Amino acid sequence: MQMNTVTAVKNRIYELCYERKISVNKLATICALPPSSVKSILYGRSKNPKLLTIKMICDGLDITLAEFFDTPEFNELEQEIF
Repeated sequence: MQMNTVTAVKNRIYELCYERKISVNKLATICALPPSSVKSILYGRSKNPKLLTIKMICDGLDITLAEFFDTPEFNELEQEIF
């Protein structure tokens, strides 16, 4: 199955939570986001997560956007045309 960008973002958020041993609710709290915003990405309700939301997640986790996106999963994504 071909990976898409939304799935890659979701997987990366789960990976970062797992590495830091934090729940989705804890992630939302430290990122100053409503839990519903994070959960809408993770549960597939958000088909186009905003870059600002991802930036807030990065800020809360004290990582850069470059660190968030610098994974094999993102580097191997095919071009998506909608």
